[in-house]
Amino acid sequence: MGAYTLPDLPYDYSALERAMSAEILELHHSKHHLAYVNGANQTLEQLAEARDKEQFGSLVGLQKTLGFHLSGHVLHSLFWENLSPEGGDRPEGALADAITEHFGSFEAFRGQLTAATVGVQGSGWGILSWEPLGGRLIVEQVYDHHGNVGQGTTPLLAFDAWEHAYYLQYRNVRPDYVTRLWDVVNWQDVSARYAATQG
Repeated sequence: MGAYTLPDLPYDYSALERAMSAEILELHHSKHHLAYVNGANQTLEQLAEARDKEQFGSLVGLQKTLGFHLSGHVLHSLFWENLSPEGGDRPEGALADAITEHFGSFEAFRGQLTAATVGVQGSGWGILSWEPLGGRLIVEQVYDHHGNVGQGTTPLLAFDAWEHAYYLQYRNVRPDYVTRLWDVVNWQDVSARYAATQG
């Protein structure tokens, strides 16, 4: 069984300057994301040790810790792919049609995801997800890295609202950071994720 690893970014640390500085991106990726990867691997080792020793009293706490770190790893991996130096504008094709169908217009969707991201209480994420039971796109807020999420939803576009994602550059003005994220959204990646849910 392999350990989790920090994925390489598909661009240089300075590539997303339209939305975030190279300093923030490097710290975010090489320190914060790496901490979730290491935390997931360490927690898996602790879970294995607890099972081997039949010390099941610690399992609940360890499983919650694993969920925190693993969700942080998954969402950050998605976040990096959702961004691109050539990003911005708006989607085309099937994703654009689905956004219009489920939100009324791209502008209404953008407003809802922006409000969800800006309005996260404390730390968390604003996410565009596919909800398979209803067969629709939805916007979700994720607190910390998990919870308040529809079971079985597939995240397509994630906006990180943790302070480490923006504070060095935007201070406490989260709305300015979220507005700039739209300038670097990799709609090809989001569209490919949407297409995979329709397969």
